[in-house]
Amino acid sequence: MTSLRFDDERGYADFATFVRRARTADPDGAMRLQAVGVTLAAHVQVLPGRGLLAEGAVLGLRASALAEPVDLDVVVPLTALTDRLARHPEGVELPVPPTVVSAPWASLGAPRSGWEPVGEVPEDDLREVATAGIEEVAVGSRTADGAAAGGAPALAALRQAVWSRLTRTTPPVPAGAAFGAHVLGFLAPGGTARVLSAGRWVRLTASSGHVLVR
Repeated sequence: MTSLRFDDERGYADFATFVRRARTADPDGAMRLQAVGVTLAAHVQVLPGRGLLAEGAVLGLRASALAEPVDLDVVVPLTALTDRLARHPEGVELPVPPTVVSAPWASLGAPRSGWEPVGEVPEDDLREVATAGIEEVAVGSRTADGAAAGGAPALAALRQAVWSRLTRTTPPVPAGAAFGAHVLGFLAPGGTARVLSAGRWVRLTASSGHVLVR
């Protein structure tokens, strides 16, 4: 069984926190674990895309340092990862779950290079965008008496409308990017996120991770 040995206990704990936040955002989701040498790149989907090109897909990416080189590229259920972390709550070594799944978003292929800087955005502004959007979705998905309104299709359309709009920040970014950075815990008080672009992709590089929007 392949194991990931993190560089230190803090790195292990930070990865565990990332997994828990990702599962909160998508309880039935998955994580792609890509390890090359002593660097682990962990990808998750926060928001699904639309159509054949997955327009509007929002992915979270967090890099971790490993103590030993590993060659790995698998997609595993978040439930399996949280189970492993519950069995190994402390330390530096995490056995990779043997169960793998198919996740269409994992093959979207965000570029590794060629990113052009666009500007910077205060992370506090991104947090405000995210919390306002969360409230708008919560209110809009209910009728005045609190009952569900319109069912799943209506809720999906509402979420798409909220998270696909551009923020009023300079430079503007898709609101879904702010949402992803917020729910995954990437934003720090007083921090500044860099905005980059590459083709159809936009990337937010925040204090604790990256968000990619197609």
